Amino acid sequence: MTSSSAASVFSALAPYGWDEAWADEFAPYDTEGLLPGRVVRVDRGQCDVVTAGGVVRADTAFVTPHDPMRVVCTGDWVAVEPGGNPRYVRTCLPRRTAFVRSTSSKRSEGQILAANVDHAIVAVSLAAELDLGRVERFLALAWESGAQPLVVLTKADLVPDPATRAHLVRDVELSAPGVPVAATSAVDGDGLDVLVATVSGGTSVLLGQSGAGKSTLANALLGTEVMEVRAIRDADGKGRHTTTTRNLLALPGGGVLIDTPGLRGVGLWDAESGVGQVFAEIEDLARRCRFHDCAHAGEPDCAVLAAVDSGDLPVRRLESYRKLMRENQWIVAKTDARVRAELRRDWKRKGAEGRAAMDLKRGRRR
Repeated sequence: MTSSSAASVFSALAPYGWDEAWADEFAPYDTEGLLPGRVVRVDRGQCDVVTAGGVVRADTAFVTPHDPMRVVCTGDWVAVEPGGNPRYVRTCLPRRTAFVRSTSSKRSEGQILAANVDHAIVAVSLAAELDLGRVERFLALAWESGAQPLVVLTKADLVPDPATRAHLVRDVELSAPGVPVAATSAVDGDGLDVLVATVSGGTSVLLGQSGAGKSTLANALLGTEVMEVRAIRDADGKGRHTTTTRNLLALPGGGVLIDTPGLRGVGLWDAESGVGQVFAEIEDLARRCRFHDCAHAGEPDCAVLAAVDSGDLPVRRLESYRKLMRENQWIVAKTDARVRAELRRDWKRKGAEGRAAMDLKRGRRR
């Protein structure tokens, strides 16, 4: 690639996140005459790729392996053929980050929702009752992906009382240590400045349930009605899917946004460190327990249970932590024989301890 053509590639792809590091990764494919581009949409074995010459349609057959974690995904940087009918994506550049959840199938597979993401924006609607457990679940996946999370409470105009709104924000902040929380309204523009400042630097993915207001937020950031918006149901505050594919969009103020369909299920996928970051205060307390493998379920000198007893740690937080850790262990065990064996030994040990405790109680009664 000549210096002039390299400059034109930078000029065209910089709004989509192209930088010197990506150029270095792509250098071997440049000598083969391939073109760099970023995947803006994937559907049915094909994808739309934005290149220096515009958006092209390409087939992913050459880079669609049996491993679902390596399939072409929205946000990927790829090397695509300069022409041909059909035109093919030849390879994906190594991902910097990847937002992964477990699939709803029984095959213990992960599903990549977005690649090369810097910020994970979790949209939560104030039109319905807050589900803090779901917020924690989204945040665990976000932290595990390598992206920086941000929680956006949408439809804040539906909570006109400032005190009530502040209380809701505080509830989420307590469930999201280290994560910014912003109450926003696309109707009156309240709080959007925080969101604009975040998305203007790098690539952001917009996540949340149907009816969370993601498409409305995307339109507000784009400054135009690009994403379809539907009214939510009055009965339960839930919405229907309006976004059906993951779309990558360059924002007029800088930065890139990946809008995603509403997620009904957000199963964990090997996200132990992500869970640990969401429940940082529990992880810190656990280091003060007498036993390094304390399960926080009745062991002596358990700092976690002491914090619950004193009121410093809400019971709901501990229960949510236990639930997500159990789920993560289960999904990891399905794919890792060593972890399965460790879990079986742990279950047997706890079963033996439980039986011994029961025998002791019976002996005392006699």
